[in-house]
Amino acid sequence: MANPKAFIAFDYDNDEFLRTALVGQSKHPDTDFEIADWSVKEPFAERDWEKKVRSRIRQVDLVIVICGEHTYSATGVATELRIAREEGKPYFLLWGYSDKTCYKPTTALATDNIYRTTALRVRRRRRLRPPSDPRGLLSRFTALVAFVRLS
Repeated sequence: MANPKAFIAFDYDNDEFLRTALVGQSKHPDTDFEIADWSVKEPFAERDWEKKVRSRIRQVDLVIVICGEHTYSATGVATELRIAREEGKPYFLLWGYSDKTCYKPTTALATDNIYRTTALRVRRRRRLRPPSDPRGLLSRFTALVAFVRLS
């Protein structure tokens, strides 16, 4: 079975390093998942940006939203998450920094949890099946190390 393709939504101005680190981690030989990064790497200002994002999100299996210190003000991340929900794609929010307060995008639902990792290793966890993942794609792929539910 092929690894699912992921779109990574991140704050282009502040958190590009986190996307690079996540994609890089997926290439490590000890990591049991792979990310086919379909993110749009151009800044939000491009004229047909939203159309390009929608086209890419339609082609992926899931969306990973990296949350950072300024994600609440990142209009691009908010738009990407809105499009993911409109397209019916499963998604999860990932706490980007262990030593900083991270925020959800403005379009996140109150019921969306942010998951954080306790180490930079990724493991499959078959138990995880968030409500936004009715087909269980996240449980095939599943995200980053020991998930800790934030209250």
